[in-house]
Amino acid sequence: MSRPPTFVPPSCARSVRLPTSRGEFAVLDARPAGTPRGTALLLPGYTGSKEDFIAMLEPLTAAGYRAVAADGRGQYESGGPDDEGAYAQAALAADVLAQAAALGGPVHLVGHSLGGQIARAAVLLDASPFVTFTLMSSGPAEVSPDQRQKVKLLADALAVMTMDDVWTAMQAFDAPAPEDSQRAADSGREDLRQRWLRHSPVQLRVTGRQLTVEPDRVDELAAVRTVPKHVVSGERDDTWPVPLLDEMASRLGAARTVVAGAEHSPNTDRPAETSAALTGFWDRY
Repeated sequence: MSRPPTFVPPSCARSVRLPTSRGEFAVLDARPAGTPRGTALLLPGYTGSKEDFIAMLEPLTAAGYRAVAADGRGQYESGGPDDEGAYAQAALAADVLAQAAALGGPVHLVGHSLGGQIARAAVLLDASPFVTFTLMSSGPAEVSPDQRQKVKLLADALAVMTMDDVWTAMQAFDAPAPEDSQRAADSGREDLRQRWLRHSPVQLRVTGRQLTVEPDRVDELAAVRTVPKHVVSGERDDTWPVPLLDEMASRLGAARTVVAGAEHSPNTDRPAETSAALTGFWDRY
């Protein structure tokens, strides 16, 4: 679970609803002082939310870009039905295309973890709305065996427990060591708990299943020649090993950035450095 430093938007951003042809989505819409050099659409990962990019909004706008971070269907402040079909990958990819259209496109597309695989599906459906595509800590296929086991345990718990009970169990299961003061502080944050409680359990079950069975679609993505690609990760990652991400970047012919000092969430671990990597890539297009 990504742990943003705050849920309070910076002064450059507004928390608003983005109306699209597929319904409204909760977004943080951050704008630079002058005319934007471009617009970026930022998609969070599994159990995450738009706030996972909150520490990047000021540096992205300072570089001249409009940055729009979105809660997907069933994530945090974007509602969703109790219908599993609503969270099929193709449906979520169609949501991304609708969001891009509502922003006036074309956009720089960024997807973190699960968000990267949904974004990839959107690009494969229709690449025309996208100037560039960045996969952030998002691998070529299914997650690692350890993560597949964690997702299965979560799905089993969601089938028989309330969201509040699952949260309590997760905190006990993933209790930080006493010397890990930052994680200890994070474990008691009410904003993280409230985000969890507002997620759709159906969305979590369906998208979690997707993470455990996702096929390798790298060759399909590499064949999309019109969209320059970028692979960003931390220097450590327990969801997709970094050498696997290196190999994926090579197969894609993509730019590659490894953010020093970051793990699976460089957007929250090292937001300034991650923002600089993104804007440096976008500036070329």
